[in-house]
Amino acid sequence: MSGLDWGPALDRPDLLAPGTAAALSAWAATTPEVAARVLVAPIDPELADTATLTQAFALDPSASVNCVLVAGRRDGEERLAAAAVRATTRADVNATVKRLLDVRKASFLATDRAVAESGMEYGGITPLGLPPRFRVLVDSRVDDDALVVIGSGLRRSKIGLPGSLLAAAPGVQVVEGLGLG
Repeated sequence: MSGLDWGPALDRPDLLAPGTAAALSAWAATTPEVAARVLVAPIDPELADTATLTQAFALDPSASVNCVLVAGRRDGEERLAAAAVRATTRADVNATVKRLLDVRKASFLATDRAVAESGMEYGGITPLGLPPRFRVLVDSRVDDDALVVIGSGLRRSKIGLPGSLLAAAPGVQVVEGLGLG
């Protein structure tokens, strides 16, 4: 992708949130292609938001995959999920996520809580390396061989990997219709 200085993510743990680095290392131990195909690029933290990044590097908006954190309650139990969808769509929180979590109402986590619960920086939250209490949902439209850009857990970098590899990450559930639009 033009203008970004990509390199193997495992060679640059300084550009990954601790949970993301640990998850990638564990995944690479069982899936060797991860070491070569999951990349990271440093960016100016001011460019971390999808629209700004897309404009600054002339990226196709559909190449970016956004991750939002959602919570709902059922019988006094909180249920958490991460929903990853292409930036040209929005996560169907009110129907699909709600149904998958089996809750009456699902809501986006507030920024401060999303940061605290994920161990990641806002604007860099990624489906890779979230704590195990999160159910990780990825829209089926991400599951192809095109390179997608996701957060690294930090605002100062982005991860690039084939969408099909993201869809095959440990703990990921590919969901038809998760993204609307």
